[in-house]
Amino acid sequence: MTIYSVHFTPGDIAVTVPSGSTLSEAARLAGFDLNQPCGGQGRCGRCAVIVDDARSAVRRRSTIRLDPEDVAAGYALACQTVIEGDAWVTVPPQEAIERRLTTQKTAAKVEVPFDYDSRRQQPIQRYFLRLDPPDLADQTDDWARVTRALAALGVPRPQAALDVLRCMPDVLRGGNCPSPEDSPESGFWDEGSAPWEVTAVVALDSWDRPDGPPQLLALLPGDRTDRNFGAAVDIGTTTVSVWLVDLESGEVVAQAADYNGQIARGEDVISRIIYAKRDERLTEMQGLVVGTINRLLEAACRQVGAGTDEIFKLAVAGNTTMIHLLLAVPPESIRLAPYIPVMNHVPTLTAGELGLAAHPQAVVDCLPGVASYVGADISAGVLSTRMDEAAELTLFIDVGTNGETVLGNADWLVTCACSAGPAFEGAGVECGMRATAGAIEEVWINNETLDPAYRVIGRGTEKPKGICGSGLLSLLAEMFVTGVVDRAGNLRVGASPRIREGEHGPEYVIAWGNETAHGRDIALTKVDIDNLMRAKAAIYAGFTVMAQSIGVDLADVSQMLIGGSFGQYINVEKAVQIGLLPDLPAPPGSASPWDRFRFLGNTAIRGAYMALLRRDVRAHLSAVAGMMTYLELSADNTFYDAFTSALFLPHTDMGQFPSVAAVFEKAR
Repeated sequence: MTIYSVHFTPGDIAVTVPSGSTLSEAARLAGFDLNQPCGGQGRCGRCAVIVDDARSAVRRRSTIRLDPEDVAAGYALACQTVIEGDAWVTVPPQEAIERRLTTQKTAAKVEVPFDYDSRRQQPIQRYFLRLDPPDLADQTDDWARVTRALAALGVPRPQAALDVLRCMPDVLRGGNCPSPEDSPESGFWDEGSAPWEVTAVVALDSWDRPDGPPQLLALLPGDRTDRNFGAAVDIGTTTVSVWLVDLESGEVVAQAADYNGQIARGEDVISRIIYAKRDERLTEMQGLVVGTINRLLEAACRQVGAGTDEIFKLAVAGNTTMIHLLLAVPPESIRLAPYIPVMNHVPTLTAGELGLAAHPQAVVDCLPGVASYVGADISAGVLSTRMDEAAELTLFIDVGTNGETVLGNADWLVTCACSAGPAFEGAGVECGMRATAGAIEEVWINNETLDPAYRVIGRGTEKPKGICGSGLLSLLAEMFVTGVVDRAGNLRVGASPRIREGEHGPEYVIAWGNETAHGRDIALTKVDIDNLMRAKAAIYAGFTVMAQSIGVDLADVSQMLIGGSFGQYINVEKAVQIGLLPDLPAPPGSASPWDRFRFLGNTAIRGAYMALLRRDVRAHLSAVAGMMTYLELSADNTFYDAFTSALFLPHTDMGQFPSVAAVFEKAR
């Protein structure tokens, strides 16, 4: 195999790669992080680089996303350009995926969702052991001395990993197990601890071994029974969230969230599955999500002055693809008929196995999923909403990248999923952002002037930086009812100075540059509108097709539960106006149809939090996942037909939205 040199600027960096490699692979070796939201399929055009064709030997497999003028100027899609000789490449400034590490829009106190007795219900326990030191008259070995003390406290015959045994002699004799991570901030640091006085951290059982022996996770010098941390983690396709939990009180003591680092390699699960087909890319995808989780764990621990090595248990929710990528298990079978994942129920793992920022022996419990496109995030969501206990017919929708839906009650549950994309989470939109300080969260448009008013997340003086999911939904509804866009989502260019031709086509300006924090206009483009309309059409088509397939009329739904990262902030009336949610009649005894709707926020992480606390809840979660019947929407053309019909505001059939029709006519 021939080896060639590829020279990159800026930085004057050269790498060597075998013939047949792509420029994107060479760029990664050179340290350039190219955005590839389509997963390297050549569909998005976001990884464009400039090739010096006069000196380079490359072959462009596809230029479909580039203008002829760009190709003539030397532009090439890095993922679609094969190296056939030495090459000289310039990497233009990349469109940054802005990271806004945050404690969420509101870090409101999370109430413990049930009666919680840590000593009775929590498998992770700490025991202070005051051991008799050995002498010539007592030749008991160290391990037997520890197990004897634990047995006296009701912990019989524990097991331990080899690393724990290796640290044991040093810790028992008043030292600390040598570790490069040890520091005064570390959970192991205790210079004044007395010999033979230690804290044993024990996992009494695990979900997949409820009758198995206890596991000694660590020995800590001194009495460290005052702190016991766990973490609930939700790996969303777009956003990752972490709750740090005091396992003694059950309270959430810190929260953090960030964009999933994998988004640079694909905005949806299919793109990421395709990208991860090769072993080195699968490893890369695991590293990206583990890196995101670790940053969040570190940020959460800093809020309470803890070290990440004080975390001894993690409960992880995520869709099926996200769990596979976390474990570096090939997810390819998920996207190929008959769409079977490698596993829905993952055995108990340790943080050290996955490289997570927690104690290496910390228990990692990946929550159970249902099928290829309905994963542990939905099982956890159903658990946290308690719809599996509901007597009345309930519809649960997780408004996120994958648009999962569950319909049923305590007797039966049916579920499906549809790819909605990341638009409603602020990603994939020109001026989109997460729901943090500076995000426009709601918009009103004057019917006569077509000028907007908006509310910004912050303390009243915050200038806008972008627009989040709830703001995008609100804006699209206002643009529709005021005539800024027609039912097909086309902008009325020229009807107002705010409706103009922009760099990427028609757009509506929400905030002029002199009003914003960064001095640039904040606008919604026609491409953004199309993304939003596809997202809402996919979600609406998903739950309507599912209801029809089992002979249920949506009008019979007693309550509609909406989850998702922005699910507690959206305006239900505006969600109905754009055709995201159904136009339901008022429930019996109420004058308002909005009483049928409940917005619950991130139900996945709440379910993970519940499973983290109590062993019986974790066992019940497995039963919840087992009672859900999965409906594959791609089995025929029914979903596609419903999706196409929903690609209008609010729908091609206005009769399905009588309240919207009345508002629309009044506005005209």
